[in-house]
Amino acid sequence: MTKITLIGAGSAMFGKGFITDILTRPALAGATLSLMDINPDNLAIAEALAKKIADQVEAPARIEATTDRRRALDGADYVVCVIEAPGGIEANKIERRISEKYGVDQAIGCTTGPGGVFRTLRYMPPMLEICRDMEALCPDALLLHYANPTTMVPWALNIASSIKSIGMCHSVQHTAMTLARYLGVPYQETGHWVAGVNHQAWFLRFEWQGKDAYPLLLEKMAEPEIYQQDRVRWEMMRYFGYFLTESSYHNSEYVPYFRKNPTLIERFAPKVGGMQDHQSKYQRRGQELREAQRQEAFGAGPVELKTSDEYAVGIIHAMETNIPYRFNGNVINTGLITNLPPGCCVEAPCLVDNMGVHPCYVGDLPPQCAALNRSRIAGDELAVKAALELDRKAAEQAVALDPLTAAICTLDQIHDMVDELFTALVEYLPQFN
Repeated sequence: MTKITLIGAGSAMFGKGFITDILTRPALAGATLSLMDINPDNLAIAEALAKKIADQVEAPARIEATTDRRRALDGADYVVCVIEAPGGIEANKIERRISEKYGVDQAIGCTTGPGGVFRTLRYMPPMLEICRDMEALCPDALLLHYANPTTMVPWALNIASSIKSIGMCHSVQHTAMTLARYLGVPYQETGHWVAGVNHQAWFLRFEWQGKDAYPLLLEKMAEPEIYQQDRVRWEMMRYFGYFLTESSYHNSEYVPYFRKNPTLIERFAPKVGGMQDHQSKYQRRGQELREAQRQEAFGAGPVELKTSDEYAVGIIHAMETNIPYRFNGNVINTGLITNLPPGCCVEAPCLVDNMGVHPCYVGDLPPQCAALNRSRIAGDELAVKAALELDRKAAEQAVALDPLTAAICTLDQIHDMVDELFTALVEYLPQFN
């Protein structure tokens, strides 16, 4: 019997959707579903939801729940990991507050810049512990991990562990859905070919009914109502020729053009709720989802069966059924994108069947697109070095190479900022003590 393990099963954002995706697919409904979380209360909600959904759809799954990670991993065929980095949102608030003190106003600060570098440092110890357990208990399992920064974490895991792993993200399919909405056409009638690095991957092709849809996108960009919804990405398309994954608000922190001063931020990526709005909304949304899921799990009524649009279960389904599936994954660049550095982490199209995951050859990106990606990769490489070698100087250099930080701070200021971050985050970075 196939065993699928979900680490972080109590996640309000991911848990229910993943469980529903598994149990509503007939080919997977008979699997062993092992739910693991360090929070017993959240785990109890996930377990109750899973058992209720299984009864509701008459799925013959074997459902187990445990706070013991090694028990959950023992004999697993697939491992989906959705854990939070140590410190969670509170650590992210510290990273943003100190960055802002030095003039670096990150939009979200979890995938790039000072926040992205230090989130990588926080994330690597638990991710490496999971991989060590997998090497001992399920060495042939496939690890699908949702762990921002999804450029740095997969890169580091590939160096440090023998486990087959893929970094997962939903920015490609969500952007494709957004573009279909802008055009006013059904998403199912569109097609895309996307490559680059995570959150900065390029829609090299976007088609509607088999024809190039870029001329239609250019027309839509000229409509004020459409332009206002995605100012940064429309500007990037105007000047670099291709539409980018991830939201405009998030994209504004990856490049030096949109967040150097309050005027630019207000023009291109305004905050919509004031102080640390992203974290506040995220926390509030998580609390609302968890309470709703608690009511569904333990209430008398049926569970709302809403599947997700995440790739993970599609990958597992393809490997179990040999029905091919295409997705965009964050994988090591083994000559896939020929004008990005070998060995770095790229986001590329992948095909999957019962023989495994097969990343697709892309070739050269347009040179201007590759140049922007390389500016990200340079800093990512040093962040990976910092995380794996516990190298504080490499962490400082990674922050110094961040395009937005470099546009605002002197090297002395970056040095002081990084020192302050290490001091403020000391309880979440015990490996550096």
